[in-house]
Amino acid sequence: MLISMRTSMSTNMTAGATGRTMQDEELAEIVDNLRALGSDVSDVEVKRAEGGLPRSARESLVAFSNTRGGTLILGLDEQAGFATTGLSAPTKMSSDLADMCTAEIEPSLRPHIGIHEFEGARILVAEIPELASNRKPCFSRGAGMSQGSFVRVGDGDRKLTSYEVQLLLANRGQPHEDEAPVPGTGLADLDPALVEALLTRLRTRRPYAFNELDDIAALRRAKVLVNGTNDSVVVSVGGLLALGRYPQEHLPQVMLTFVHYPTPDGADLTTGERFVDNMVAEGPIPVIVRDALIAVRKNMTRRSVVHGAGRADIWQYPEAALREAIVNALVHRDLSPDARGTQVQVEMYPDRLTIRNPGGLFGPVTEEQLGEEGVSSARNASLLRILEDVPLPGGTHAICENRGSGIRTMINALRAARMSLPAFKSRVSTFTVTFPNHTLLGDETVEWINSLGEHGLSESQCVGLAILREGGHLDNQAYRTETRVDSRVATHELRDLLARELVVQTGNRRWTRYRLAPALRPDSGATAGSARKRADRRGEILAALGDAERSRLELAMATGLTDQTVARWLRILRSEGVVETTEANVRNPATRYRRTGQIALGE
Repeated sequence: MLISMRTSMSTNMTAGATGRTMQDEELAEIVDNLRALGSDVSDVEVKRAEGGLPRSARESLVAFSNTRGGTLILGLDEQAGFATTGLSAPTKMSSDLADMCTAEIEPSLRPHIGIHEFEGARILVAEIPELASNRKPCFSRGAGMSQGSFVRVGDGDRKLTSYEVQLLLANRGQPHEDEAPVPGTGLADLDPALVEALLTRLRTRRPYAFNELDDIAALRRAKVLVNGTNDSVVVSVGGLLALGRYPQEHLPQVMLTFVHYPTPDGADLTTGERFVDNMVAEGPIPVIVRDALIAVRKNMTRRSVVHGAGRADIWQYPEAALREAIVNALVHRDLSPDARGTQVQVEMYPDRLTIRNPGGLFGPVTEEQLGEEGVSSARNASLLRILEDVPLPGGTHAICENRGSGIRTMINALRAARMSLPAFKSRVSTFTVTFPNHTLLGDETVEWINSLGEHGLSESQCVGLAILREGGHLDNQAYRTETRVDSRVATHELRDLLARELVVQTGNRRWTRYRLAPALRPDSGATAGSARKRADRRGEILAALGDAERSRLELAMATGLTDQTVARWLRILRSEGVVETTEANVRNPATRYRRTGQIALGE
């Protein structure tokens, strides 16, 4: 990508925003990736805008601010492969866009707006940040909050439902749906054994707050009992779910369903088999967790994985990870009246297990932050506090620790089992955890890695290759998350994989992604060993070097190899005494190399 030939000027017209504005090089990179993909992406929207500022831009502005922010580009034609069409009056359009952000949108937006000279034409770029949760939803003033609120889904803008709008409003503060009274309930609706266990732990672990209180007063302080109508004392929603004899008598759908499907797409249309197994888990949350784990365990198999110098038999999914995911779904689900008709769903397929609950992530937590130390936010704070002192049936382990460690426990259990980490997907109205059904370092994968013939790969590099072998891609952040290495190590190891030609890179900067080299992909038809034999680049490097002195950059241009690959093979040739440098600083790309007269092993 020769950016210098395509970009020459940008005029920044920031509408009251602060911070760094997009540079021409970044814009060129974005457009290159859009052209490679052939469509918009979730955080970039492109519009031709020949006849002036399109009204649909308002929906995109609102959607970006309600989701995770994004970039609006005016002056490109998606239908023509993102060709540059330019704008006839970019300064006026910039002013019109700023006016739209302040006069037609609530709350007003203040994006970074810039006019860029790009491929001989002027285009406009607006960078829209995500709104803080206490300011959502953003909406079009003309349509109103219920009809004018949008979110970004895939490469389009989707109108929020009335439930999603209300959920965003509730998320502006701390919800208290778990403390809501349940009419017609009383002490008789609570399980005596669970109540006794709770009170015992409260008085033992928190004596200052509970030791001097009688049972009723202690249950009121714990928000198990709350005031109902006419000063009556009733059970709260959280109290009923944590300690109730049969909460579904009053909240019928606040339960968990489990279905085991025979195919990755659900029912088997060939045989007519709808499901392999299914069940409904009811009762208080401790009982639901126990019964859900029994149902999943009944449908799981065991597998053999490589562990250290030997093999170990483990469950298809680590039980510790499943328990935390199920507990999180039950405890952090939305308990508002509109969501009480939706159950927590556990779905098992041949290739994955999915756990879904109503209500997306609450508070400042993002999908990327899940599992990080010190990052936690509870939608149902009182329910969580109650379950902190309620044990699982037949054990002493509490349902929740309320320490923000549930996701970390889940991730650590999967790492110990050499499995891929779960995929988290948060939407306004749902949160989903998906566990892939494969072991990263099973016998077959280890044999495949050994067949590559690459010496000196780290364990984290092996994990990365195993993930890529299953399909998809990795970026620096995903590599760090999966392997537990820091950013510096991740950068070094990914560059090394690139130099070894085990992976290929697409995009640059924030768009950088790594995929398995085409010759190594399962659908390539080539074996790993044969692909690696063809990757010996000694002869190509030496042929390009000839009898002259050439720099690494010159060798890369002559061979068509990446700079990382050329640098790697030059190191190998130097260690074999076949080439030498004209100066000591081998890190300098301008350092020149020449042959020594010895014959390389690959010649």
